[in-house]
Amino acid sequence: MQERTPQDVIKYASEKKATVVDLKFLDFPGTWQHFSVPVESLDEAVFEDGFGFDGSSIRGWRNIDESDMLVVPDPNTAFMDPFTREPTLSLVGNIFDPITKQRYTRDPRGVAVRAENYLKSTGIADQASFGPEAEFFIFDDVRFDQKENMGFYYIDSKEGSWNSGREEGPNLGYKPRYKEGYFPVPPTDSFQDLRSEMMLTLMKLGCEVETQHHEVATAGQAEIDMRFDSLTRMGDKMMVYKYVIRNVARRYGKTVTFMPKPIFNDNGSGMHVHQSLWKNDKPLFAGNGYAGLSDTALHYIGGILKHAPSILAFSNPTTNSYKRLVPGFEAPVNLAYSQRNRSAAVRIPMYSPSPNSRRVEFRCPDPTCNPYFAFAAMMMAGLDGIENKIDPGEPLDKNIYDLPPEELGRIAKTPGSLDEALNALEDDHAFLLKGNVFDEDVVRTWIDYKRERELSAMAQRPHPYEFFLYFDA
Repeated sequence: MQERTPQDVIKYASEKKATVVDLKFLDFPGTWQHFSVPVESLDEAVFEDGFGFDGSSIRGWRNIDESDMLVVPDPNTAFMDPFTREPTLSLVGNIFDPITKQRYTRDPRGVAVRAENYLKSTGIADQASFGPEAEFFIFDDVRFDQKENMGFYYIDSKEGSWNSGREEGPNLGYKPRYKEGYFPVPPTDSFQDLRSEMMLTLMKLGCEVETQHHEVATAGQAEIDMRFDSLTRMGDKMMVYKYVIRNVARRYGKTVTFMPKPIFNDNGSGMHVHQSLWKNDKPLFAGNGYAGLSDTALHYIGGILKHAPSILAFSNPTTNSYKRLVPGFEAPVNLAYSQRNRSAAVRIPMYSPSPNSRRVEFRCPDPTCNPYFAFAAMMMAGLDGIENKIDPGEPLDKNIYDLPPEELGRIAKTPGSLDEALNALEDDHAFLLKGNVFDEDVVRTWIDYKRERELSAMAQRPHPYEFFLYFDA
């Protein structure tokens, strides 16, 4: 994703012989939407005037009586789509109101842009860097349904440990055991080539990749890590990441899910987020304090820990998210910080002594999040910590799982459900409103959408396990 002008994009489209231009943007929950126009529609004016579309059909957006919206493409997001038959130029856009010509406040990318502008206005830093480590599962088959008289899900994977005894003509037996999928070589790791194609495709589209590997769970759990970038750009890259991962998998007849906990009794998929602040190209998190951190970094951690329950309403935004955030599966349910200790919510990686590598890793998030909202919420919490010099307390350099109950009981915990996280956001969101980064409408709409569309819908439906528990009651 290079710096480009509209003229650069038009020239690029011509060089690549593009015949179609695809406009992409996010709905409110965080899923890419798109529509396409002939390449003849691409001229310099569209980078100012945009393209019109119906905003009332987008989740969480306009009412039908105020539905007209504009998507204005950002030339810096241009790439040639590697999955279309026709040569297609892809552009990510910002959403504007056609009457006021103002950015639409519920556009997630607009929230990220305002967050970066607010950061600069504080004078604290001029860039926040984010490096997410998104995990996902690669499955062979998925079926699910819910009707008035039935409900089920079924997933399958040739790698699934549950298939060790299945007749496969022949079953070769190389299937990662539960919680033992971390780093086995092929043939136990059967997805090396698939992940490499995902990685190389990402790199062709301008997403720098640091590593790819099998993850802890059985059944094809994977991780591909991108090199850090600025907040909005990393939001863009996370959307490209999901698009590439899913479509490369589809080429192989596979399907991918970013659901945090699709498999019972094995590890779930998180998205640990590395973050740091910079000013004039100098790192602000390096210092002489604990784990080589500066006071700025420690106060940033203090803000993250203080506001973590509210952050999780954005960074862990599904009911399924809280099936991952339970003890015993490497999930960070304890709101503490530590160097190297992966059982704490905030970890300070110690791989390199370089000041440029000094960063903090927030381990709670998962990849179902809307990345623009999640990254902005984390940064705003950290800035609140810096502005108010919030003390993060003492680090927890112990194995949390071995602590006696009385000591463990003194450590704050993450919310136990989406409902609890939304309640926390309702009570604690003033830090998000600074600089109009989020506004009351965005926060209120998020809470209402989640309660009405997800919490209420889940609460009204019988669960299959309820029949096991209660059918004979």
